[in-house]
Amino acid sequence: MKIIAKSPDSTPSDSLKTLQIANDADIAQLAQEGALAGVERIELNFPKFTDGRAFSQAVLLRRRYKFAGDLRGTGDVLIDLLVHMHRSGFSSAVLAEGVDPAAAERQFARYSAFYQGDVLEPRPLFARDTAREAA
Repeated sequence: MKIIAKSPDSTPSDSLKTLQIANDADIAQLAQEGALAGVERIELNFPKFTDGRAFSQAVLLRRRYKFAGDLRGTGDVLIDLLVHMHRSGFSSAVLAEGVDPAAAERQFARYSAFYQGDVLEPRPLFARDTAREAA
């Protein structure tokens, strides 16, 4: 997961076609209207640390709508959210102001294995072990 420190320059000047989606937007309606067509980056907003609706949007975009581009978390992104963001399908995040990127990177070493499946690996741990033994 790409972690970006918040700064006046935190929005890169690349040429990716970007769509910003509010966390109360209806993803199904956007997809039906064709708003996702040709989009290379979708930015999902966390207006508050305690508002996790962007997690659900990310899972829908990856699983149901097969979005394969950069899924970026913005807003009040704290290091406590990063691992779950990655497991939900986010590929990059702009940290909230004052959050140390080095501390954020350490979260991934601290939490490296999970029992449950997720967007990255849908099989639970017990099914992954069985697959290894069968191979």
